[in-house]
Amino acid sequence: MCKISGEAVFFGETAINLDAKGRLAMPMRYRDAIQEQCNGRLVLTYSAFDSGALYLYPEEEWERVRDEVTALSTFNPGHRSLQRKLVGSASAVEPDGNGRIQLPQTLRQVAGLEKRVVLLGMGSRFEIWNETILNQKRIEEERSLDEAASEEMTHLVL
Repeated sequence: MCKISGEAVFFGETAINLDAKGRLAMPMRYRDAIQEQCNGRLVLTYSAFDSGALYLYPEEEWERVRDEVTALSTFNPGHRSLQRKLVGSASAVEPDGNGRIQLPQTLRQVAGLEKRVVLLGMGSRFEIWNETILNQKRIEEERSLDEAASEEMTHLVL
């Protein structure tokens, strides 16, 4: 993890077991940055694009996303769907004294999160995936990467 303009940039992959109460123990490498950046205040919601995943935002980043999504016109059915998915289903969470965050049962059920999950640092947010679904998605994406490459991607030097 590093900082850009004073904000933490989260990266990396961690396989985690949820406990019997549906709590996720945040990896130690993120705990100080989360506390520093948002006083431990996080927001959990559905992934905007993928089933089998949740997004976890530091509060300030969440407020930016929330404001952009709620500013969309509700006359468009796609906008309403995105607003319901992200804003209507969002839940404030904070790590407990042991660095665990409670994943609400409804969000866990819809995303299919069971015992094994994968936490991905994705820059300004985290993604929490069902491990099996993420592995399947990676296989599918690898097969279709050539067809899915955008113009912007063809200019990347990786």
